[in-house]
Amino acid sequence: MQPNYRRCVSCRQVGPKAEFWRVVRAYPDGTVRVGEGMGRSAYLCPQADCLRQAQKKSRLGRALKVNVPEEIYQRLWHQLEESKAKFGAIASPPPVPKV
Repeated sequence: MQPNYRRCVSCRQVGPKAEFWRVVRAYPDGTVRVGEGMGRSAYLCPQADCLRQAQKKSRLGRALKVNVPEEIYQRLWHQLEESKAKFGAIASPPPVPKV
């Protein structure tokens, strides 16, 4: 069986679905979740550059057609740190802009 391919909303790289993080705008309540639920999905590479660009330019929000809460980005940064810790490198989240 052939793998399902997806595209990163940040860097536009195409790859097997298993290589990406899935962010979902759940149906019918419209909440944004990471990796679970049924609804409109967007995929993101598990890399600091892609996550930084997605957060800075609101690429996840545009793809999901909803404002993505800051908690979702913090959860993704935490996931990135955990995955990088397994391989010996730790990524740091970008500085929070002052409003």
